[in-house]
Amino acid sequence: MRFQPITWERLAEAVAGHVDAAEPGDGSAWLKVGIDGAPAAPTAETAERIANALRARGRSVLVVGTGGFLRPASLRFEYGKQDPDAYYSGWFDTGALWREVLGPLEAGGTGRVLPDLWDPVRDRATRSPYTELAAGGVLVLHGPFLQGHWFPFDLTVHLRLSPAALARRTEDRWTLPAFERYETEVGPADAADVVVRADDPRHPAWSGLPA
Repeated sequence: MRFQPITWERLAEAVAGHVDAAEPGDGSAWLKVGIDGAPAAPTAETAERIANALRARGRSVLVVGTGGFLRPASLRFEYGKQDPDAYYSGWFDTGALWREVLGPLEAGGTGRVLPDLWDPVRDRATRSPYTELAAGGVLVLHGPFLQGHWFPFDLTVHLRLSPAALARRTEDRWTLPAFERYETEVGPADAADVVVRADDPRHPAWSGLPA
């Protein structure tokens, strides 16, 4: 895979232009973009940049982070607070993401999306109101481990960190085996439509857009 230097601003504009010209692959009225990457990668910032570029094109956009769909502490910490296997497969409520975020945006869906479900600090439901995404709108979902769940993304962007960069920039080092498992089981760089090398956040490089 060849990478070319790019700025985050140019990346956002290029992805937004590609998405704006696309049609939903599942026949629904909404486009769905996944920004996949470890917490050490700027997934949230990248999602917001792309969202702003899409809004400038007149698109309705909803940005959702998987951090708002963590399971309750009693489930996340069932095997201890630093279990990498639990972090990989048990921390994020993928069922709720399907039910509350992606399902309403399938063909025939209502477009009513819950932007977040659980507050991990207070360990209770956020009680956020539903947001209705207008037909023709775009969902931008960001967070780790997004691939491998058959989420119906129309475009997936993977922010890749080398093992050395990931180890250097990860505060919770006990999570590192979870990302090694993700690499082995899913191969996110191979599965994604766009790969961004983000070892040096000041100088990203990317694989380009799909044909």
